[in-house]
Amino acid sequence: MAEKVSVAKVSVAKVRVAILLSGRGSNMMALVNASRAGDCPYAVVIVASDKPAAPGLAWASEQGIACWSLSPKGIGKPPYEAALDAALRDASVDIIALAGYMRLLSDEFVARWPGQIINIHPSLLPKYKGLD
Repeated sequence: MAEKVSVAKVSVAKVRVAILLSGRGSNMMALVNASRAGDCPYAVVIVASDKPAAPGLAWASEQGIACWSLSPKGIGKPPYEAALDAALRDASVDIIALAGYMRLLSDEFVARWPGQIINIHPSLLPKYKGLD
């Protein structure tokens, strides 16, 4: 007679992803939609933008995703990046996905997130500016 074995479900924490964008967010939408699959290993926990009126922020907000935005105009790169860094850390982010984020990040910012930033935008700035 076969022995019955009870297997407990193991809960594995999903990787917490931040998505940075500057526009309508088509890549962000694809990442969010993919994250809804039960076996997806990540969850989008925050969407951030350097453009407070970016259409992608409105869509993310409608989906119940936390959003953060701040225009860097007039405040300078270091204070802007410090505020962005604080927002990402407050959201306990594991990975940052640059999905159409059209700002260059400083070496200092990148160094604070070693191996945790992925550029999924179809072009590399500043050499290739992308769609527009």
